[in-house]
Amino acid sequence: MNLSIIIPAKNEESGLSQLLPALVASYPDAEILVINDGSTDNTVNVCKKAGVNVISHPVSKGNGAAIKTGARNAQGDIVVFMDADGQHKPEDITRLLEMFNKGYDMVVGARKASTHASLFRRFANAFYNKLASFMTGFQIDDLTSGFRVVRRKYFLNFLYLLPNGFSYPTTSTMAFFRSGLSVGYLPIEASQRKGKSHINIIKDGIRFFTIILKIGALFSPMRLFLPASLILFSIGLIYYSYTYSTMGRFTNMSALLFMSSLFMFMMGIISEQISSLHYKNIDSDTIRPTKNNSYNK
Repeated sequence: MNLSIIIPAKNEESGLSQLLPALVASYPDAEILVINDGSTDNTVNVCKKAGVNVISHPVSKGNGAAIKTGARNAQGDIVVFMDADGQHKPEDITRLLEMFNKGYDMVVGARKASTHASLFRRFANAFYNKLASFMTGFQIDDLTSGFRVVRRKYFLNFLYLLPNGFSYPTTSTMAFFRSGLSVGYLPIEASQRKGKSHINIIKDGIRFFTIILKIGALFSPMRLFLPASLILFSIGLIYYSYTYSTMGRFTNMSALLFMSSLFMFMMGIISEQISSLHYKNIDSDTIRPTKNNSYNK
């Protein structure tokens, strides 16, 4: 299998010092590519000592930006994305690939609820999964997991949609589902991370929620606009029934609510037509590898 393992890293010398030797030993034929996102510690030296390829961003651009750099420069047709902090076990890659070979285009390592770092994160992740499942119409077991194997030619088509921050898993998962590609989930146990987390629970939690709504509007617009339209119509109907029974007339507020409901419905239809344009070239390899970054081994 033509396999690339991409690991975004920012100040992760502690996690990489244990992860990279295990990967090299377990997958000697795979391309292992670390994207150094402006680290100020010994991340690069750890990579060189392990004998793996490293591409360095001169400044920190974000986890999503590192993922995009890795996807553009990877040589493998099959790409594994995993974190550098030691949460993901190298031996689980084999399990992901076994499931992937059954015909999937993306397989995600779904973390068991008991392995989340805190009760708050466990609750937040469950909420995101339910909301995203509603938006896409598919069962999503772990929306934010960064441990996944994908078919590179399809992943490249969605690079322009991916944010530079921590929410690339959210966008890529919904994009694959909406485009009709096969996505599977494999339960895994995440280990305790090495080093300090770069995620701010409140700030990034709000960002994840906002992105879910944006992607829902972009890929499944009617799932967002139709309920809103029905709510406005129902409020208008209730208000009209009230004013007609008490005053015997049709008010301007009722008219406004009915018109808003109609406009919301029409916006949903137009958005559905626009969203379909994202998938007209889904089977073409539209993005080629670039070598604009510092590349060392």
